[in-house]
Amino acid sequence: MISIYSISALILAYLFGSIPTAVWIGQAFYKVDVREYGSGNAGATNTFRVLGKKAGVPVMLIDIFKGWAATNLAFFIGISTTGGAHSNVFVNYQLALGITAVMGHLFPIFAGFRGGKGVATLFGMILAVHLQASLLCVCVFIAVLLITKYVSLSSIVASFTYLMGVTFIFPMYKSSVIIYGMCICVLIMVTHQKNIERLLKGSESKVNLFKRKTT
Repeated sequence: MISIYSISALILAYLFGSIPTAVWIGQAFYKVDVREYGSGNAGATNTFRVLGKKAGVPVMLIDIFKGWAATNLAFFIGISTTGGAHSNVFVNYQLALGITAVMGHLFPIFAGFRGGKGVATLFGMILAVHLQASLLCVCVFIAVLLITKYVSLSSIVASFTYLMGVTFIFPMYKSSVIIYGMCICVLIMVTHQKNIERLLKGSESKVNLFKRKTT
């Protein structure tokens, strides 16, 4: 049921997602707009690439927190009105709020609607919705990243891992969660279209998180 609480939560979720962490940290501490360098995205990966680990780590953590906090605004709506924390209605509210936060990250009102690709915010969302599947995604993401050093490929593989996780490994028996997993895969593929093209051409940039940034 649509109420003033659910509408307010959706607005807050979008505003949470719209916080342009990479842009604000880059401008405040480095006098750099990361959108003007590297891939041109206002996300954690480009922040690592342009500004290094000292800027990239907090951007990544805050972007993850944005998705987690926005998704958990479902508690603001009230468990009593949704049938419990594990009910279909409650999970659907979580999904709606998380997706709204991701859209905020992609099109942030606080940064001229020029945002990032939403991977970290997506992870924060799935962390709130399904802990086990999200931890599996982390393991797969890290493994693929260490092997290939491609963040984009790691994100794509991790997104499909989430779908497989909620469908077969840690099933929640909620069709909305599985459909959302499918949507994640589609969204990641769409937002990483250029990365996929570069991967196929062999021109995608690799990252080395353990290499010290030189000046």
